Amino acid sequence: MNATIDVNRYSGVMTSLDMPVVRTDPRVDALPVADATTYAGWFACLADPTRVRLLHHVATRPTGITVGELAEALGIGQPTVSHHVRKLAEVGFVNVHKDRTSTVVAVNPACCTGLPHAADAVMGVLPPQPCCPDDVPADVSVRAPTAADWEAVRRIYGEGIATRNATFATEVPTREELDAQWLPDHRWVAEIDGEVVGWAALSAASTRDCYRGVAETSVYVADGMRGRGVGKALLRTTVIAADQAGLWTLQTSIFPENRVSIALHHQAGFRTLGVRERIAQLDGVWRDTVILERRSAVAD
Repeated sequence: MNATIDVNRYSGVMTSLDMPVVRTDPRVDALPVADATTYAGWFACLADPTRVRLLHHVATRPTGITVGELAEALGIGQPTVSHHVRKLAEVGFVNVHKDRTSTVVAVNPACCTGLPHAADAVMGVLPPQPCCPDDVPADVSVRAPTAADWEAVRRIYGEGIATRNATFATEVPTREELDAQWLPDHRWVAEIDGEVVGWAALSAASTRDCYRGVAETSVYVADGMRGRGVGKALLRTTVIAADQAGLWTLQTSIFPENRVSIALHHQAGFRTLGVRERIAQLDGVWRDTVILERRSAVAD
């Protein structure tokens, strides 16, 4: 029997997790009271180790998990789980809904960007981060693409489109469209055992000359190859090549639900700037995107 939770009170995305604006104006020398109050509420909520374990377990189950399953997984009683779920829901870390007789808990996607952003804001505007981790799997090799790779590149792009969490595109662009969009010297494919299993590319952020050193990243990994370090290897190569070419800013826009991609970019030195709410529709549904940016230390 599941413990009782008022799901009507805690359903939907909580506004308390909306991203406050980070002030970078040197004339502003204090974190605004409203932002500090919001962050303090988040951190206070996570002051209990059991609550941290619970949130972690929920976050690893993107489709949701019942209160009963949480109690069994963590080895604690359902009333205790229900208490902690209420606390997490109050600040917007989780969403709760009923599925017949079960109470289902799911992570709020905004939590995955809001928490890192809060830490960044409390610690001040971040300086450029190190390039990327060195622990790229030995079986993943990255090289410049050839004409023979276009079929695999477009197939992998299509697989990303099918997830509905990678891009607003609904159809795979033609080879000619991609060739015109991507910067010539910033295209990469990853191989495992001679098979193309992913690709990455940079696109110009603007046609204006003042933004010539700003580019947008795209990284796609083939079905069945995710979790093997392919994206890490591709993004590492992309960042290093961009630094060597004198590009001073890399940016990307990622759906909040795509937590793996957000984490990947954080590892490569990107920081979360904020969330664009309801920026565009996909399949008739308004979607948010997280904006991340990496400033090259080479250009400073």
